[in-house]
Amino acid sequence: MKELIKQIKQVLLISLRECDILRRNAIYFFCMVFFPVFVIFFFTTFLKEGQPSDMPVGIVDNDNTSTTRSLIRRLDAFQASHVVAYYPNVNEARKAIQENKIYAFLYFPKGTTEKLLSSRQPKISFYYSNTSLTAGAQLMKDLKTISSLGSAAVGQATLRAKGATDKQVQTFLQPIRVDLHAVHNPYTNYNYYLSTFLVPGILLLFIFLISTYSLGTELKFKDSHNLMEMAGNNIHVALIGKFLPQTLIYLIILLGYSWYVFGYLHFPYEGSYWMIIMLAVLTVLVGQAFGIFIFGLMPSLRMSMSICSLWAMLGFTACGATFPVMAMDSPIVALANLFPLRHYYMIYQLCIFNGYPIDTAWFHFMAMGIFLSLPFFVIKNIRKAMLEFQYIP
Repeated sequence: MKELIKQIKQVLLISLRECDILRRNAIYFFCMVFFPVFVIFFFTTFLKEGQPSDMPVGIVDNDNTSTTRSLIRRLDAFQASHVVAYYPNVNEARKAIQENKIYAFLYFPKGTTEKLLSSRQPKISFYYSNTSLTAGAQLMKDLKTISSLGSAAVGQATLRAKGATDKQVQTFLQPIRVDLHAVHNPYTNYNYYLSTFLVPGILLLFIFLISTYSLGTELKFKDSHNLMEMAGNNIHVALIGKFLPQTLIYLIILLGYSWYVFGYLHFPYEGSYWMIIMLAVLTVLVGQAFGIFIFGLMPSLRMSMSICSLWAMLGFTACGATFPVMAMDSPIVALANLFPLRHYYMIYQLCIFNGYPIDTAWFHFMAMGIFLSLPFFVIKNIRKAMLEFQYIP
């Protein structure tokens, strides 16, 4: 019992020492508070509209009839498209796309309306830049819709002239009616699914880096012996005391982020508050555990931070938020499980966003538990580094 009380006192003294280090070194403030808060507000504000709107579109209207002008007005009325310029020919419009003045243009050749009215299938062309996948996909959908509206309008007028009822006209023009449901995200809001993995992913990057940096600087500034002396040469006490203040700061940031997006911005979620809190705590602890593990493998400030940076950046690709993991090559599918962000994202998708029971994500919780246990495999190496290693620039 006395030994336990002694160790608690040592942890508190080391935590006070760490608080003084955090106060004196500005890099901790910027990487633990300023930049994480900036990232949270940057992404949620940057994607505030949910979808891009009023993207510039050009028109090449060589027909210049009331029918083509009507279609152009309808295109301009779409949320994603905004007609900003008219061009005399296709070459000028193509040049405007290459100069990034417009993302797409619609081309009406001469005689379009005449052929349309006489049912001779006129060719309406549209061109769009797919350099930006989001802009290209959105504008392609609008341009394709407009291209179909012309024939539908003529067909509707023809059928009504022949005495067809509205129901018969609708059945002829649209024989199959699609009932589309975008589950949990009916507005296809980019903010709802991009911010919820980009922000935690960047926070994990900061946690990785600061965890290795705080251990590496103990060697760099020759303070490791003082740390171990305060801990009674007990590396477990030293690590708990050193990372306790950082853990509390990260938890405040991540829980504040969760309240901001789910409570203030009203991001959709079906899970419970307790699941959100548990995932936040788990994410912070896993991030610190992984940083400690990497430093234990390579007790070098430069190398450990480099590996953590690489691992965090690869996690954005392998987590499956922008490209499904199941569609990747088999080796990548297996390697994706080595990235903490992958398991964070899956737990979030299953248990928070969709509200499924916790047992549906058992594999990902198990993986998080494995990440938490990684420091125990290198704890002796960290102790040896703190007592014997010399800093190598």
